[in-house]
Amino acid sequence: MLAGLVTDWYAFGERKRPRDNETTRQRDQSSSPVVRGPWSVVRGLCSVVCRPVVPRSALAARAEGIPDGLVRAFPFRSLLWKWRVRQLAKRGRSHEAYLQTDSAFAAAVARLKLPPHEVFFGYSYASLETLAAEKKRGALTVLDQIDPGPVHFRIVAEEMARHPELAGPPQPFPEAYFARSRREWEIADVIVVNSEWSREALLAEGVNPAKIEILPLAYETVKETTGPRDNGTTGPKVRGPRKAAEQPRGEQWSVVSSPSTVVSGPVVRGPLKVLWLGQVNVPKGIHYLMEAARLLEREKIHFDVVGPIGILPEAVTSAPKNMTFHGPVSRDRAAEWYQQADVFVLPTLSDGFALTQLEALAHGLPVIVTPNCGRVVEEGKTGFVVPARDAQALAETIMRFVRNRDLSSEMSPKCREAAAVFSIDAYGQRLIEIINGYRAK
Repeated sequence: MLAGLVTDWYAFGERKRPRDNETTRQRDQSSSPVVRGPWSVVRGLCSVVCRPVVPRSALAARAEGIPDGLVRAFPFRSLLWKWRVRQLAKRGRSHEAYLQTDSAFAAAVARLKLPPHEVFFGYSYASLETLAAEKKRGALTVLDQIDPGPVHFRIVAEEMARHPELAGPPQPFPEAYFARSRREWEIADVIVVNSEWSREALLAEGVNPAKIEILPLAYETVKETTGPRDNGTTGPKVRGPRKAAEQPRGEQWSVVSSPSTVVSGPVVRGPLKVLWLGQVNVPKGIHYLMEAARLLEREKIHFDVVGPIGILPEAVTSAPKNMTFHGPVSRDRAAEWYQQADVFVLPTLSDGFALTQLEALAHGLPVIVTPNCGRVVEEGKTGFVVPARDAQALAETIMRFVRNRDLSSEMSPKCREAAAVFSIDAYGQRLIEIINGYRAK
């Protein structure tokens, strides 16, 4: 269905010619494979120029399933936009920077001569000018609202004002930034949001409910460990997935111990391992986990906080002794943390979806979450839902796993089943349903 992909940055590269079949012949009619030539020089130059500006992962940012000929990008302007955001962010003007770069990108897309198409799909904040141009061309316009918008900002700003010791005072409300998103809502034919929480947030801003459709995010599951979790009583097991190239589809791993090993005596359990993985900041509710950990200091529990730290150093040092901040880790190391934990916590104040809860479920890890994000946890079966801003309720729920140390492993199979529902195929089918439904009106 894809006529073209337009993005700010794309790592074009050599693509092997696919095997000859009906699908690839159709693709080759609109796009020839990219081979070595002038692009090799451009890519090499881009890699040298952008290395100090963008993360190394950006040099590999591409979708192997999409022919390069279908992709349009603005690599050099993207570097300028990135630099502009950094400069203004240093002066506390990040939303002003986003406003400038988003409008510049959308205007650039609107000026392009795009291939024939009937539907335009764009992302919030960076689509206004393109949405207007596409409406004139007669295309069905679909806007993906990536977050809960102004409601999210107000919730976080209120929390930062109550707790300035965490990350300093909040920024003023960026009226111009959100005025842009309101114009996008007015122009778009369809607005897709990834959770009921985001839908409620847009309704609170006066968005026409007839325009809003829920399209949950997807998580591409990989082969996971199918045996009991490592709670200090199991034998040796594989720590996390191998590289993608080493993972045959459908293969599973099991937990085994040496056949010559004999274990006797009472089972000794280590402390309950509670995992936080993701951005460590006020919106995610890190301070409520810190408060819950303080309430549970005398219990046999340890809290591991993994991810980029977005609170002040003084706030980190004030954490209780049963909590360890590990900083950011790579994707492969993240899998190890999931495998070592007993329960995953996400006391978020506001999240469009929170993909980490799907990652945790896919690893067989029960999740404790608030209702202010994508609703994927089934109460009592794959985890528990607690009120936002309630450290006492969070602590009491964590204690359920302390009182029943088998609860995590009992929930584990259901967790994996729940994550499998949110597949790429399910996302695609839902998107097609939304598009076809509005085209039929």
